[in-house]
Amino acid sequence: MSKIFERMQKRQFTRKQKSKLEVAMIYLILAVMFLIIFYPLFWAFAISMNTASNLFTASLSPENWSLDNYVWLFTNPRSDYLQWYRNTLFVSTIVTVVTTLLVSFTAYAFSRYRFRGRTYGLYAFLLLQMFPVLMAMVALFILLNTIGLIDNLWGLILIYIGGNIPMNAFLVKGYLDTLPKSLDESAKMDGAGHFRIFFQILLPLAKPILSVVALFNFMAPFMDFILPRIVLRSPENFTLALGLYNFVNAQFSNNFSRFAAGAVLIAIPIATVYLLLQKYLISGLAAGATKG
Repeated sequence: MSKIFERMQKRQFTRKQKSKLEVAMIYLILAVMFLIIFYPLFWAFAISMNTASNLFTASLSPENWSLDNYVWLFTNPRSDYLQWYRNTLFVSTIVTVVTTLLVSFTAYAFSRYRFRGRTYGLYAFLLLQMFPVLMAMVALFILLNTIGLIDNLWGLILIYIGGNIPMNAFLVKGYLDTLPKSLDESAKMDGAGHFRIFFQILLPLAKPILSVVALFNFMAPFMDFILPRIVLRSPENFTLALGLYNFVNAQFSNNFSRFAAGAVLIAIPIATVYLLLQKYLISGLAAGATKG
């Protein structure tokens, strides 16, 4: 009996060691990932607080931390940063609202209805996701030039909305498929129509996936450079990504510290939207949907 008891203790001790080792490895991986993510963020913030504009003379630990670069962005007459910020917020807001609404209607139709061409429509969405947007740049430029939307924010908005629908609609459709159709049938028995079922039953349950779609659509105009570069021409119409690029692109421009300050401020609206949507992003799937 004593030997059996000793063997059991050894096994328990070995399990505890393995458990501690696994926990230690998890924390080690998290620490490494934190350093990988935090270092470029700290680098950008530190460079933005330097008084030197040259990247090679700037320091990650400046002796005199200064907000001059941030002040320059908003107060200097030569800076269009505030206008670029307004343009980007305008584009992001319109794209987020319209795309999320259209994607919701499209996904609902493909998830709940059976109609002629439904299968081929889903195949078309899959095929459209296989081709990068760069392949359509020439056609998009010609189309926008034909309808007079070159160097216009509305032309950029139309491209974003049209390009985001296929992938997001397929994503939301898969989510709606997991919601039981018994909810629709029960609502129909109570006299609810299609719009009431959509807005009062399915949309509240689909908040987690719609929040993801809204967040990604809001972030895209802040990060994208290629499309604004092709569509927009006038500096007053630039978005942040395109405008900030000009700080370091011109032959005699070397404003890396101002570029870093502008890049740091981009995180404010994105973080704000994320904080507003986080309760839906982490909420359970259809929690309490069948109660009552």
